[in-house]
Amino acid sequence: MKKLFTLYIYILFACTTFAQVNVSARLDSVGFFVGQQDGIELQVVMDAGQHLQLPRVKKGDMLVPNVEVVDVLNADTQSINDGKRLEIKQKYIITAWDSSLYSIPPFKVLVDKKPYETKPLAIKVLTLDIDTTQTDRICPPRPVQTIPFCWDDWKYIVYSWLIAIILIAVTVYVWHRTRKGKTVFSFIRVKKKLPPHQVAITEIENIKSQKPWTDNDSKEYYTRLTDVLREYIQDRYGFSAMELTSNEIIQNLIERGDEQSLNELRSIFATADLVKFARFQPYMGENDSNLMAALRYVNETKPEEDIYNEPEPEVIKQTDHARLRQVIIAQTLITITVIICICLTGWIIYRLYDLLS
Repeated sequence: MKKLFTLYIYILFACTTFAQVNVSARLDSVGFFVGQQDGIELQVVMDAGQHLQLPRVKKGDMLVPNVEVVDVLNADTQSINDGKRLEIKQKYIITAWDSSLYSIPPFKVLVDKKPYETKPLAIKVLTLDIDTTQTDRICPPRPVQTIPFCWDDWKYIVYSWLIAIILIAVTVYVWHRTRKGKTVFSFIRVKKKLPPHQVAITEIENIKSQKPWTDNDSKEYYTRLTDVLREYIQDRYGFSAMELTSNEIIQNLIERGDEQSLNELRSIFATADLVKFARFQPYMGENDSNLMAALRYVNETKPEEDIYNEPEPEVIKQTDHARLRQVIIAQTLITITVIICICLTGWIIYRLYDLLS
């Protein structure tokens, strides 16, 4: 019977020990100077299944008069005894505004709605010794200082802001163009307009090198040659030579006071009219002679200054495949730009909070 009683006592003691709740509080330092900060660590050890309610102490509260809570750190929880027990640590940062010996009242916690208390704490707040014999060296309190503006602290925020604005503007422009099915960019090529005499000389040289005429196709030869001369005269003198007859062209040139080399031009047009309308067959070597006469006429009547060398923009037309590829690239760039803008905005907000806090 005595053995059973002893076993019962041991079992009861083990259960009581296992379910025991330990609550304690300690100071980082038992003494500090006025205005300095100290820490109070509240520690609770309990079973893993139990519910804990910590003291409702918040930043700005006064534990006792002149002892203020500066900050309440996040609680730290650790498992012990293979997860069967929990150890919770809560840290409070305090300060004091007057030198004295303070008694901090016990901290009260609730474990499964059952109250537990720590032991009271004693804090000694010290003050600096002041030499009252030399009061002339004691400076009055300084006014609140305004932090000067520092460009190095703000320049990256300003640059990031400008980059974000530019990216947003480009994104809106590209999105607006692609939404309406338009190309994002129009490629412009500057095309140099050649003077009429250079165009005519080039065409005459082509006729000479190709030699398309034989005894049976002199009509094609003179048609090409006179068309080149008509286009040259039209661009050189500014009247519709392509729509006039040979005699009307000669008459217009005479009225403009330009009778230079008209004899050779008359001979070329006369031979061309006979070949085209009367089936006239030129003599041997007459085609080459008229070709050289046309070349001389162009060289003798060309202007002294090149007044036609004006750049003329030409828009290159894109194919549907190129336009579709451009739209896909534009949409990809829009997505990347949006992500960059979001990241820049988040970084700007973080920097502003860091600088202004």
